[in-house]
Amino acid sequence: MKKYLNALKYVLENGVDRKDRTGVGTRAVFGLQLRFDMQEGFPAVTTKKLQWNSVVSELLWFIEGSDDERRLAEILHNSREQSKKTIWTANSEAAYWKPKSKFKGDLGRIYGVQWRKWKAPDVRKIDQLANAINLIKENPTSRRIIVSAWNPGEMEQMVLPPCHAFFQFFVASGKLSLMMYQRSCDMFLGVPFNIASYSLMLHMVAQVTGLKAGEFVHTLADAHIYHNHFEQVKEQLSRKPLPLPKLWLNPEIKNIDAFAMKDIQLKNYQYHPAIKAEMAV
Repeated sequence: MKKYLNALKYVLENGVDRKDRTGVGTRAVFGLQLRFDMQEGFPAVTTKKLQWNSVVSELLWFIEGSDDERRLAEILHNSREQSKKTIWTANSEAAYWKPKSKFKGDLGRIYGVQWRKWKAPDVRKIDQLANAINLIKENPTSRRIIVSAWNPGEMEQMVLPPCHAFFQFFVASGKLSLMMYQRSCDMFLGVPFNIASYSLMLHMVAQVTGLKAGEFVHTLADAHIYHNHFEQVKEQLSRKPLPLPKLWLNPEIKNIDAFAMKDIQLKNYQYHPAIKAEMAV
């Protein structure tokens, strides 16, 4: 994960201080790109502990096409109890969003809903992810294997506009690669999570299409560090990276909708202790 750490250091040392929506303030650089070859190991951050179960549960929840934060709690904790928190709990409880909520835990038409149930003008619901997987199998040289969460017509129906806005697949030499464009990139808290999530997505789609996982290419637009994360970033940059872990997927799974938590494991994951920091909402 040296590529990530180098980018984190670059933003800290070269970024411009700016005001932001949360009121915390950021130091930002516009336009970075990171490339991760899956043959070198799974790109899980090792200079602090990655919340792996949260990464897996959120991705499975997106793939389900859910808009229910309590369903995410069920995947993660095997419980929908209100006391069980998830990484989306704070957003679901945000004061500005509550009047728009249709039910407890409602997050609106966010990522997974757009991936699996994009509303067409003729009332059809388009399953973008299924269509992408079919294109990979049937027309792998297509330049249109794209899934978008950025839907301008439904922004007001989302608790949060998508940060990772869209992704595209590319097939060559028996390998599947994935590029994701992220408009807003919290370099300390969010980006390591996003790298792991989309690398996992790459492996899962590669398996169900009979390909090897190639590269995850991460395009970062507004790459920023929140002002209240500077000390945590310096602590992380002082640590020595450890060897990358390996990803295990249940080889019996051949359908993207069939994966469960038990089918996805991170092997030989070594890491430094967690570094706590407040998430700006």
